[in-house]
Amino acid sequence: MPDLNFAVVDAEVPTFAAVPMIVFKLAISNASAPARIATVALRCQIQIAVTRRRYSAEAQGRLLEVFGEPQRWGETLRNLLWTHASIIVPQFTESIVVDLPVPCTYDFEVVGTKYFDALGEGDIPLIFLFSGTIFYESADGNLQVGQISWSKEATFRLPVALWQEMMARYYPNSAWIRLRKDVFDRLYRFKATHSLPTWEEVFDRLLEASTYEDRPGEGDCERGAL
Repeated sequence: MPDLNFAVVDAEVPTFAAVPMIVFKLAISNASAPARIATVALRCQIQIAVTRRRYSAEAQGRLLEVFGEPQRWGETLRNLLWTHASIIVPQFTESIVVDLPVPCTYDFEVVGTKYFDALGEGDIPLIFLFSGTIFYESADGNLQVGQISWSKEATFRLPVALWQEMMARYYPNSAWIRLRKDVFDRLYRFKATHSLPTWEEVFDRLLEASTYEDRPGEGDCERGAL
């Protein structure tokens, strides 16, 4: 039975794609005796190995919602599940390099997005865990079926700059958040009532009001506090 090994050798942002995406270059080799691999139905779980890099003070502050206070990171830092991906690997004998496309989201409700956005520089340590089904020819030419063990894995350090480049291409100078429908309806009424042309002005108006109310002393005096 073929013994497949995996290595992620590169990553790139495709020039044309319908959604934000990173394409990982996946090298697959057969460590057992040469055999014609008819195809592989490959599945991959991608984890973020958060303990395998250092974090600046700024990044620690931005990761507060993900991991809590930095003094507790010894307890809270655990690998994060980023996403799953799957591909059909074409026919090969000894080795092949294939594209593993991974769609990405800019939804800040997703932990992976919060983590990536918090990092200003450096690399994102990733672990790829593989499984799937191998269809191959036996020595007598018969088609055989085998399974890939979950013990098969690969690591890769994704440059933060590559993720930033991808998001800047699809969401230049912007970000997006998901709201409950009732909250959106309230914001929409506020926008219409105050004749605000853009959503940026809606949030600017609300933030300015909040900042004014939170100023020490001024708000208390106006509310008659002692």
